[in-house]
This record gives sequence, structure tokens and C-alpha cells, in this order.
Amino acid sequence: MLRCPLCHNEHTSLFYQDKKRSLFTCPQCQLIFSDAHSHLLPHVEKRRYQQNSEKYQKPLAQFLQSLIQECAQQNAQPLTGLNFGRIAKPDTLEAISIYGHKLSQYDPFFAPDHSLLKQEYDFISCYRVFEHFRFPSREWSLLCKLLKPGAWLAINTKILTEPENFTKWHHKNNPTHVSFYQRPTFEFLAQQAGFKLLFASNDLILVQKPSGSDIKRDQSSLINL
Repeated sequence: MLRCPLCHNEHTSLFYQDKKRSLFTCPQCQLIFSDAHSHLLPHVEKRRYQQNSEKYQKPLAQFLQSLIQECAQQNAQPLTGLNFGRIAKPDTLEAISIYGHKLSQYDPFFAPDHSLLKQEYDFISCYRVFEHFRFPSREWSLLCKLLKPGAWLAINTKILTEPENFTKWHHKNNPTHVSFYQRPTFEFLAQQAGFKLLFASNDLILVQKPSGSDIKRDQSSLINL
């Protein structure tokens, strides 16, 4: 069988198959992933992102603003953040900068500034991005390195809660969605990295890099993102 693209376990098994692609599951991290042969060509994938980008702008802006507000309550200094994998409009960035915070944006298709991947950030936002990762191990390792000690990674992605009903799950029907996560998947990642993990909702996962101090942070406020 195929090697898991997240934890590299080689004992994966076929989980689901239709006329368009085959999906496999990993017994170790419980990631469900698509066969690489079914991945869209880059130019086709980019065109689909362009077609669907507008509908995500309002919820993305709300997500970013809520995240920054909550992080700012725990840090009196202006924040430096990274919006990873999905680009917000200039007016969203302007609204954030008014409060003294700086938000950089990286996207492999639309904003491929690799210098941003050599810095560290107070927070990182991944809004509807994780499901598009073809090599989630690589992206996870990168995101971990980009976080400052004590920083938050906010992930918005659909979590598979009922594997037995996968055939009815509409989230799988988008061909750009190639990685599907369950709660144990994020539990595995957090444990491996030594990070704090908080499931704020079925769509929102919060991960905090250890600060190396004994300062306790109030995590309850972040649940309302």
C-alpha cells in the first residue's frame, strides 16, 4: 500500500474508492489521503482556487480578526502573524494594521514569497488550507518551525467525526481536498511535537508551541474564534 504522507507509516489500507480516485487510511495517525495519481495538475488546481476565492473572503477576514484580538489579549505588544495558504484582501490587512499588528501572507500560487518562511511569528492562520496539503508532513514541519515559543497555530478545517458515513460527507467531493483529518490525527501531531492542543469546535483546532516558561495562558478565550 501507499506510504502515509503525514507520519510515513507504510501499513496504510484502502479506505474509500469511487470512479475518480482512491483514498487510503493510516493506522498510526489516522489521516485519510488520496492517491497521488488522482491529484489535479497545478494549473487546474490554481484555476479552481481563483474561481472559489471570493466566497472565502468574508469568513477569512472574520477568522483573522478574531484570532488577532484573542492573541492580543495575551500579549501587550503588537503582533506579527502569518496568513498561510489563503490570501486575504488588502482591506482586511489594512483593518488589522490600524491596531499596530503586522500580517504577512504566503501562498504557493498567489504569494510565493519564500523569505516569509525564514521568519518566526506570534501566530499563524491556516483557514481552509490543511485539506489541500499533498505533503502534510512537510507543511506541518514548516509551520512548527515558523512559530515563536508560546505562539498559536489556528487551523480551520473540517474534521471527520463519523468515518462510517464518509460516503455521504460532501467535504470529500472537492478534488482539491486530498488530506482528511480526524481528532486522533491532530492528537498524534501535537504529541509528537510536544505542543498544546485545543479543539475549539469541529472546524477549529488550536495548537500552541511551548513557551519554555511557567506562565499559564488562558485558553478558554480562544474557543470563541
